[in-house]
Amino acid sequence: MENFINIFVQSIFIDNMIFAYFLGMCSYLAVSKSVKTANGLGIAVTFVLLITVPVNYLLNKFVLGEGALAWASQSLGGIDLNFLSFIVFIAVIAWIVQVVEMVVEKFAPALYNQLGIFLPLIAVNCAIMGASLFMQQRVGDVYHSFSDILAFALGSGIGWWLAIVGIAAIREKMKYSNVPKPLRGLGITFMVTGLMAIAFMSFMGIKLIN
Repeated sequence: MENFINIFVQSIFIDNMIFAYFLGMCSYLAVSKSVKTANGLGIAVTFVLLITVPVNYLLNKFVLGEGALAWASQSLGGIDLNFLSFIVFIAVIAWIVQVVEMVVEKFAPALYNQLGIFLPLIAVNCAIMGASLFMQQRVGDVYHSFSDILAFALGSGIGWWLAIVGIAAIREKMKYSNVPKPLRGLGITFMVTGLMAIAFMSFMGIKLIN
């Protein structure tokens, strides 16, 4: 349980996908003009991460990794399918995003219209793919169980969600601010994002549970 909390908190604040790695910036910048839309996309990204990272972990453990197929047959124990990781991970992400798109269109058509092209583009959101690749890289060294993977996936999603809702709230307030003309739009947004990233760096001083 302690390790779960450790990984969860670290994924939200210290290894934040936006502020630590700047992954998923396209959607972050384009869909953060209103809190309502940003909130909807943040929930969708969190859901996709919560499904795809554990599924890709299981595929990596039982199918793709070196010797992963030993459970099926002793003769398959020497096969290493790691070279298929990118293709398999992308296929899983695209499948989950398609399901999310259909659900949102069915039950929240207004949000579906607001998100527009950026909802199906979750499939190519580099934060989603990055999370699966980080998982694959850290398994065995940092993550030792399925619960660790769930903590990482949930924390990464909430961290991205927190980032996009935060910048959306600031951008809504900035509509009433006297921003110099050359900085209006993406200019001031990039500057605020940089300042938020610096603010999140302060969480690196937190002593997490050992």
